[in-house]
Amino acid sequence: MRPPFPRPSGLRIKSPDLLIAESGADLEGNGLRRSMGLFQLVCFGVGAIVGTGIFVGLSDTVAEAGPAVIVSFALAAVTCVFTAFSFAELGGAIPVSGSAYSYAYATLGERLAFLVGWCLLLEYGISVSAVAVGWGQYLNELLGSLTGWQLPAALSQPPGDGGIVNIPAVVVMLLAALLLVRGVRESARATAAMAVLKLAVLVLFCVIGLSAFRAGNLTPFAPEGVAGITSGASLAFFSYIGFDAITTAGEEVRDPRRNIPLAIMVSLGVVTVLYCLVAVAAIGALSADQVAGRPAALSLIVNHVTDSALGGGVIAFGAVVAIASVVLAVLYGQTRILMSMSRDGLVPRIFERVSPRTSTPAANTWIVTAVFAVPAAVVPLDAVMNLSTIGTLAVMAVVNLSVMVLRRTRPDLPRRFRVPLFPVSPVLGIAFCLYLMYGTGPATWLQFAGFLAAGALVYACYGRRRSRLAAAQQNPAADADTAGAAPVSAGVGAAAREG
Repeated sequence: MRPPFPRPSGLRIKSPDLLIAESGADLEGNGLRRSMGLFQLVCFGVGAIVGTGIFVGLSDTVAEAGPAVIVSFALAAVTCVFTAFSFAELGGAIPVSGSAYSYAYATLGERLAFLVGWCLLLEYGISVSAVAVGWGQYLNELLGSLTGWQLPAALSQPPGDGGIVNIPAVVVMLLAALLLVRGVRESARATAAMAVLKLAVLVLFCVIGLSAFRAGNLTPFAPEGVAGITSGASLAFFSYIGFDAITTAGEEVRDPRRNIPLAIMVSLGVVTVLYCLVAVAAIGALSADQVAGRPAALSLIVNHVTDSALGGGVIAFGAVVAIASVVLAVLYGQTRILMSMSRDGLVPRIFERVSPRTSTPAANTWIVTAVFAVPAAVVPLDAVMNLSTIGTLAVMAVVNLSVMVLRRTRPDLPRRFRVPLFPVSPVLGIAFCLYLMYGTGPATWLQFAGFLAAGALVYACYGRRRSRLAAAQQNPAADADTAGAAPVSAGVGAAAREG
């Protein structure tokens, strides 16, 4: 029977119980496998974080902040730490694949949840394009070190930097997709191996850079003042994007309530310490003016210190591996979020289909790869980095708000990890996110506003009409017949009563 006073679509809230009941199997009965342990999950987190932001984006951050790039990285890290607390609590309480999208659906309503999912297209889909763009720069550096030959700039650089079509960016995305459709176990093993390798390469860079440290390179420390540090922090934040991808593995992790919070905190802690050391080593070895705006900056610094191309070749090899692992991890995260949205009826059903042979969303993976390979090939890196950053910050602000709402609405929900200093930590997380969003500049805000308007239109024309939760509220019995699974059907009925 239709409720006499149904909630408006934007206020429809999906019960955490229903989210958990649906996890582990889609509505057609082909489930994902729980095959990832804590070590693999930490490596997955490191693999999703360390890549283009530090290997390629460091030089852009230095151009904004000068030697104060160290402060910019620290400020970006603080923003991430507060938000990581919220992700850790929510990831343990609602261990599903939807990440911030699912958390918003369980706390703030369907319309805002859809816009969060829409923004995650920026964080995962667009950022994977930006990451792939940076791969070609270090691939050329590696080819030059090994063979003396490089790909033409027209085929290996983004438009605006002398390129026409970035072929390596498309290639690395196709390779990542091939590995992902084979199975999560194979992908996790590859990501773990690449994560260990790239951490070793960054440690090697720190050793080489610090051996040539010159205190004079740190003056003037902040040539652009606080404005430069803030702008630099907004760019540096791109280097940390990806730690939340851990929560997208919620349906493929063993003991997710324990392992997801641990993996978030461990991976972010390791990366933060390493990034600050890399920033100190880079500026200490070479002046900010020499680093600013230079492609493959870490290889340049090592070549300068060692007076040989061999060291730079090692760094370039590490960067090629590092960036490839980010493409792999971020592409994985995007497909799992779309899978969750499809399960709710907010995007087409093809995204929720799981291959019975590999237990992976194969069609979803190939569609995402094909769509985002286009901007990787033809869009300038700076444009997608800024837009991805502001979209990610907006999502993180919503996650901090969600953890406060869920504490109030569902205090009974099991939580293996709780945000410390609650509610101060999530409030500070929101404040830092808004502060860094301000630093992205007016042009990026205008682009972001247009992107949100497009998302609202898509929801109004498609998502609002196809929502399965809306169908459950209007006719729980019919929806139960469609679902075809007793646990899920029970959850749908509960969600309908709660909505």
